Amino acid sequence: MKEETIHQYGENSFRLYRLPAIKKGETIGILGRNGIGKSTTINILSGIIVPNFGNYDKNGDKDEVIEHFRGTVYGSYFKDLYAGRIKIAYKPQYVDSIPKIYKGKVKDYIESIQGKRKDEVIQMMRIEKILNRNIEELSGGELQSLAISVTLMKDADLYFFDEPSSYLDIKQRLEFAKIIKDLSQKAQVYVVEHDLAIMDFLADTVHIVYGSEGAYGIISKPLTTNHAINSYLSGFLKEENVRIRDWEIKFIVHPPSIDKSLEKLIEWSDLTKKFENFSLNVSSGKLLKGEVVGVVGENATGKTTFVKMLAGVINPDSGKIDSNIKVSYKPQYIRFDESITVNDLFNKYAKSALDDPFFKNEIWEPFNLNSLMERDVMNLAGGELQKVAISLCFGRDADVFLLDEPSAYLDSAERMTAAKIIRRFIEKTKKTALVVDHDIYFIDLISDSLMTFEGEPGISGIGTGPYNMRDGMNRFLKNVDITFRRDDKTKRPRINKPGSYNDREQKARGEYYYL
Repeated sequence: MKEETIHQYGENSFRLYRLPAIKKGETIGILGRNGIGKSTTINILSGIIVPNFGNYDKNGDKDEVIEHFRGTVYGSYFKDLYAGRIKIAYKPQYVDSIPKIYKGKVKDYIESIQGKRKDEVIQMMRIEKILNRNIEELSGGELQSLAISVTLMKDADLYFFDEPSSYLDIKQRLEFAKIIKDLSQKAQVYVVEHDLAIMDFLADTVHIVYGSEGAYGIISKPLTTNHAINSYLSGFLKEENVRIRDWEIKFIVHPPSIDKSLEKLIEWSDLTKKFENFSLNVSSGKLLKGEVVGVVGENATGKTTFVKMLAGVINPDSGKIDSNIKVSYKPQYIRFDESITVNDLFNKYAKSALDDPFFKNEIWEPFNLNSLMERDVMNLAGGELQKVAISLCFGRDADVFLLDEPSAYLDSAERMTAAKIIRRFIEKTKKTALVVDHDIYFIDLISDSLMTFEGEPGISGIGTGPYNMRDGMNRFLKNVDITFRRDDKTKRPRINKPGSYNDREQKARGEYYYL
């Protein structure tokens, strides 16, 4: 393995082994845990880092890199890259940092970008409505769409998209995936993505990155997309005879059913809420003890507004929420305004949880929060912050737990861990959770029933349910015109190619999700 070392940061520091394939005309997916070399890989292929091949006591040498790879596609690539003949466009991972760097209106920011096809991309990415908005006013989904748009506007030979689906709804994710598939016909495209359904749909080839967080990362040989995702879910990479995870991620053919005779926890009548430019109507419904309710729908159709009404953060204009229960709420956007360690944060807001063996076993240890105890929350990475926020939500004394987009910034394995944690916690405590998310795998794994939100994004929203999973998913996916099938081997949801036989046949039967 030593001869495959690409870069090492220092003695006993992180090491990267191998590089992904270079193949124009394909979208290459990079799939793996956070902290095991995906960003290092991107920085090497974009020329920001010059690889040192394990000689960490000296800076990388460009001539040595070219010589090392002489006679291979990498040799030609790095020769052209270092000579300035390859142009790079990069969409960063953390789009919520954009307002800290750029101020002013969106259209002025776009105007400052050197690139072509601006009008075409604006229309393609549907960002006309935000052009006259200030960047600091944009939502997470709008920031993500802007970041993707700016990247697409650049005239490049190689495009990197680092976690492009965060904050986007399923319809936006699919539209982006179609754009990327078209882009790859004329350029080399790399996508780091944790939404496995989207990775499955957009990638032609996938490299699994495995190893030990902060210690080393190994890039697998190129694999077909379906085989790579199934191997990732199984936790075993047969081609390299290595176990990359000590547990298998399993999906169930029949969705979990909830006993409707269970005790009612919250009930609401028809609710309305009007803002200056948006109105929401939610049909009457109820939450039962011991169930996990997934919430799906396009962005800006009122999901977060509904959650805030249940949480008591905002009041409906009409209708009533009938409950005398304690609520714990994890918001969509996680911000801590105080400099405080993770340990002190829990001592301040959920002190009893730290002394609770159940919480320690079911939440704290599976999320490995001991490694973050003395870290300042202001300095945590996105995934670390998300795990802390989910844990803090469950650490409070409550009857119902409201989680808004808990999968954001978690890698694929962390999402599955979070899904297991949520399900086990609710099953064992017989409490209730309502979870808003756009990752279909995540929703599929955790939910007993489903609420759907429809309407015209940014103008009006209609919330209905909870439905059983089959009815809810069929209603939601019909609205966004997407069908899913089950993988024969793993039973995971897979997006059907629009217009394919499966897509047409399922639509004809009205079965958009479960087969």
